[in-house]
Order: sequence, then structure tokens, then C-alpha cells
Amino acid sequence: MELTRTEILPGVWLNHLHTEKFKTACLSLNLLTQLKRETAPMNALIPYVLRRGTTRYPDMEALTARMEELYGSAVEPVVRRIGEVQCLGFYASIPEGEFLPGGQSVLRPATELLGQLLLSPATRGGLLLPAYVDSEKEKLLDVIRSRVNDKRSYAVFRCVQEMCCFEDFAVGRLGGESECEAINYKKLTRQYHSLLQQSPVEIFYCGRASLRELRADLRDALITLPRGEIDYEIGTDLRLNAIEDRPRYVEEALDVTQGKLVIGWRLGDCMEDPDQAAILTFNTVFGSGSNSKLFRNVREKLQLCYYAGSLTDLHKGLLLVSSGIEFDKLDAARDEILAQLEAIKNGEISEEELRVAKAGLASDLRAMCDSQGELEGFTLSQALDGLDYGPLELAALVEDVSKEDVQRVARSTECDMIYFLKGRDPEEEEDEDDPEEDGEAIEKQIEAILEAEEEKDE
Repeated sequence: MELTRTEILPGVWLNHLHTEKFKTACLSLNLLTQLKRETAPMNALIPYVLRRGTTRYPDMEALTARMEELYGSAVEPVVRRIGEVQCLGFYASIPEGEFLPGGQSVLRPATELLGQLLLSPATRGGLLLPAYVDSEKEKLLDVIRSRVNDKRSYAVFRCVQEMCCFEDFAVGRLGGESECEAINYKKLTRQYHSLLQQSPVEIFYCGRASLRELRADLRDALITLPRGEIDYEIGTDLRLNAIEDRPRYVEEALDVTQGKLVIGWRLGDCMEDPDQAAILTFNTVFGSGSNSKLFRNVREKLQLCYYAGSLTDLHKGLLLVSSGIEFDKLDAARDEILAQLEAIKNGEISEEELRVAKAGLASDLRAMCDSQGELEGFTLSQALDGLDYGPLELAALVEDVSKEDVQRVARSTECDMIYFLKGRDPEEEEDEDDPEEDGEAIEKQIEAILEAEEEKDE
């Protein structure tokens, strides 16, 4: 696979990965904008509204029929947060011509449809259709409100929200509920036109088409893209150190039967010149996978939790550990998680631990080449970081990581936040009014009054 990156229009970059490995081609288009609380839900809503219809194919039925004509090509909305950059657009899957009747290629009409979805939405009087906006807005609100239903991911979300409370990163990729409720079709239309004029655009293609062919098709499809003063200043603000001298602690109570402990660290000074391979290897040794210290010691050996795992955000410079525990094991689980990180800082990493971690991580990176979706996400992420190497090159770098490299990353970390999601206090629940008990009390009062009235009559 050979990746070529070229600018095909002002501020529009094409990442072309030529391969004959797949029977379908992958084509994604992403508008990049700074993640902000007030605009995040509008940006998240835009691709879903655009996907409802175009001037030529005004509704979902017409769009579906057109994609069926293109032998089952599919175009779906996508919204991501990479660091403090919000990425919104479309992800398309297009059958390769070699596997279609008569070897007919549908790449050009598929790119035309992608351009129409982006640039020629169904409108009335130049404004996005209120019915489409209101319908998709309600769906987005349902998704935002349902975050609390998955307590494991909700606890991670809340830890990040509290940890980065003074930073744009605290805003989720879909934004907040109150900001979403304030959206109307006029506001959304203004934001849509602003994005088209100011946003850098990242396009990814993985398939058999030549760079020359694809570039020509995309230029024709996007030739009417309005370009104003493109905002190239978007990016992620890195905070290297914890906000306070001691880790902050936040506790929240919900109706849960299992506690959720999430601990957040800043990756610290190692992010000044980040060694991607070393940070990923450190995370694998510490808490990613069944051979990590957290899994083998905190979960299996000491049985302090139901699950425990770590993840890193290389764009924002964060390390997070998520675990499910009994409510009364909070202190023990927290202390042991911290102890495992301290062990890595002290160089307590066996040769076998390091070998298994590097082998597993390198294998996962190489396996990305079997998935167009993973390749697309990896390439977009690398483009935002200004990195030009792929998963195979990163896998080779991982194999050269030393114990001292892993130790150096661990020593750089600073604990910033401890978040605990616990169950509600039974005593507080007893104090709450019980409608059934109130009803029984009222019935008893009525019976007493009736009995008293009967005694008077007698």
C-alpha cells in the first residue's frame, strides 16, 4: 500500500491509498473545525441533515434508490472528535468496477453524489428544511441524553469532563443537551455555510483507482465548494501538568449496582516531543489487554475489580484507567492501580512483559491493513498530527521500544483526576416520598373519618 497526500483544491487534501486488497473502495470526506461548546451540536447535526436529501434527490427514498443504482454504494454521516478538533462529514463504501457487470466503474457517479450531499442540500428559500432539521435534532438529543445509560462509558465521559473542565476537550463530540435544544433551521444554515467557507477538508480514499482518476473526479464533484478565509489555526491545546498539586476527586451517585472508578493522568513532559510508539507500548504494558499489569494484578491476582483497562489520547496527552468495582473496594482498587503505575516508573518490567506487549501491539497495528475503516481513522488522525507514516511503519517503531522508553513515559505522567460513580445512599432513598405509601396513608385517613362519621350517626 502506498499513501500519497496532495492538495486538490484550496484547503482540500486528498489522502490516496492505492491497494487491490478489497472488493469495495472506501472514500471519506471530513470538514475540520475547532471543537467549541456553542457550535459542537450544530456541527454534529449538519451531516445528518444533509444526508436527508439533495436538490436532485430530495428525500431518503430517492437517495436510497440512487445508491441502489450504483450497485449498493453507501454514504453515511460521520462525526468524530480528534483532540480538540471536530471532524464531520461522510463515509462512503463503493463497489470496485472489476467485480461489477461488464467491469463498469461507479466511482465517478459516487463522488458526484458525495459532492451533491455536501454542496446541494434540499432547501427552501436557501434555508435547510425545518422538518429535516427538527427531526434530526430530536434524534441527536436522544443520543446525547442516552449517554448515561451505558455507565461504563458515561463514567469515562464524566471523568474527562471534570478533568478538562477549563478546556474545549470537555465538550463531547456531539456537544451538550442545552446547546442542542437551542438549534433551529436558520442557525444551522448559517453554521453550514460558515463551515464550507472556513473548514480545511481531509479526504481519504482506499481502493484501486489511480490518483489521477480520483483527483479529477473529486475536483469535478467539489468545484463549487465555496472557499473563504480557511481556518488553519485549528488544533489541540496541550496541558502538560495537572491543574492542582493533588489529584482532584469527584464522586457521583446514580442507580448502579457496581461502582465505576476512573482515574485520569496528564502524560506530561513526554508530549513536548511525543514518541508515539513508546507511549502506545507503555499503555499496553500498563493496562491495555489481558497481559497488562492492571489485568494480571488488579483484576486476576488481587480480584479488586470486575474489569480494569487503560487508554491514551495521544492528541490531548491523557491517560485514563477505567474499572468496575464493589463500592467498598474503592480505596484498595485505587491504591493498587496507582501502585502498578509506580512499579513501571521504578523499572519493574520483566523482559517477558515487554516482549509480549510489543508483539501484541505490533500485531494489532499490522492488522489495521486488513480494515479500510481502521486505515481511514488512522490516516485522518496522523494527518491532524502532521505525521506521514502508516501502521506498518509504526509497528516497526514499536518493536524498537526499550524498557527505558516505557519507564520514561510512566515517570512523565501526573495524576489529575479521580472520579467515582457509586450507588445511591439507601438512607437518602428512605427519606424520599413514596407515592404508594402516601396513597395507603390517605386511604387510612379516609377510613378513620368514615368510621368516626358512622359512630356519630349511631
